Amino acid sequence: GYDGVEIMGSEGYFINQFLVTHTNKRTDRWGGSYENRMRLPLEIVRRTRAALGEDFIIIYRLSMIDLVPNGSTFDEVIELAQRIEAAGASILNTGIGWHEARIPTIATSVPRAAFTWVTAKLMGKVSIPVITSNRINTPAVAEQVLASGSADMVSMARPFLADPDFVAKAARGEADQIAPCIACNQACLDHTFSGKISTCLVNPRACFETELVITPTAAPKRIAVVGAGPAGLSAALTAAQRGHKVALFDRAETIGGQLNMARRIPGKEEFHGLVDWFATMVDQSVIETHLGQEPAPETLAAYDEVIIATGVLPRDPGIPGQDGPNVLSYIDVLRHRAPVGNRVAIIGAGGIGFDVAEYLTTDDSPTEDLTAWKEEWGITDPETHRGGLAPEGPQPEEPVRHVTLLQRKAERPGKRLGKTTGWIHRATLRMKDVKMIGGVNYERIDANGLHISHGEARENPTLIEADTIVLCAGQLPERSLTDALTAQGITPHIIGGADVAAELDAKRAIDQGTRLAASL
Repeated sequence: GYDGVEIMGSEGYFINQFLVTHTNKRTDRWGGSYENRMRLPLEIVRRTRAALGEDFIIIYRLSMIDLVPNGSTFDEVIELAQRIEAAGASILNTGIGWHEARIPTIATSVPRAAFTWVTAKLMGKVSIPVITSNRINTPAVAEQVLASGSADMVSMARPFLADPDFVAKAARGEADQIAPCIACNQACLDHTFSGKISTCLVNPRACFETELVITPTAAPKRIAVVGAGPAGLSAALTAAQRGHKVALFDRAETIGGQLNMARRIPGKEEFHGLVDWFATMVDQSVIETHLGQEPAPETLAAYDEVIIATGVLPRDPGIPGQDGPNVLSYIDVLRHRAPVGNRVAIIGAGGIGFDVAEYLTTDDSPTEDLTAWKEEWGITDPETHRGGLAPEGPQPEEPVRHVTLLQRKAERPGKRLGKTTGWIHRATLRMKDVKMIGGVNYERIDANGLHISHGEARENPTLIEADTIVLCAGQLPERSLTDALTAQGITPHIIGGADVAAELDAKRAIDQGTRLAASL
């Protein structure tokens, strides 16, 4: 059996809904006064304790900052905490924000340990242990939180999907070998809310441990992996772990591939840790690395298996005037840091387009500055303002450029972004005054900017005045090496963007690379 149970009294779930006037409109003994609104959680804890006896852990997850209008006052939060303790709880855990809150609380753009200051306010108000949570993803962050006195314990969930050996590695002093949770939500919460099996972008074996089994090979092979992005790195590490002799090639001087562009986006600083982890694991493996090299087909012919993970190329949108000096690709902007003017038109409103818009409108990343991040989203001290909502609302920094984001599809830009994070990206760009336009045709580019029309009838011709036009119009697989190998009778395995050139899809790339290497 179990040693304990956690009662979910936060995040706007059923119990939490009884506590606040925002949702509890009852006029009977379960509504009205705070005494009545507290009745349900207190009765649940009392009856749980009575049913389970004294020698059983009961954790109550307490909403400490609702981040919704008419949320609990701080005095109500403290009173509830004390009454929950008296009712029989063993430990109090911290819940942050309702799911309905229009403030991000766990996404990658949220600073690490962003809400531990809230938990610290409960310390000393109760005599049972207090747990803090949200965006604690490394041993160092956890230790810092505990050392500051912000909590007695820390709570983590997604980091254990990223690496089930998190605690063991931390205890052995191997924190640099812990596969990092990057808080992307792409394979965990996005899957959960889509009715799919929850897993992890970084660790595709999560929740598939009995299906995706990594076993030592009985017949070691010489395997060449071309491309040191997420697909190639995952394939190389898995193959080496199984006992194959692996050579890893990449034309770049460093590993990471497209991850090296992603980690330049404000709010995606966690990608630094992912690239660093890949580098650590490659260094500690027996993989033979050949960086800054493009292997010839003749070189690859000597290997038993060849894995092509050469990524993608930008798609050519074929717009008249796109060869002008005022036109850049997203690679020019993110990888090569080409100068960009004050007025920018971005062609393509997929994930890359949104990332480029964030990059071009932001100076210093608020993810790296908790005070600035709280101001950006309108978060304040719940002791001062009910629910922790600043009365003046979000106060983002002024955008450093004026950006228009366009797409051909006649739908809301950003509609196809992550299920649990897309709204954050859309809200962020709205706060930066980014103008988003769908259903356009790109007629031509000239020195004045981008000329567009609208709809199938190409109506309402409009000039988007811009100093710089950035092309984010999709990708195509980079298969030149694949074609050269095929011409010589060599049939390689193709993974990642070289296989399917969707958006910069690290989730699919890492999963595909791991599964392929597990099967060789």
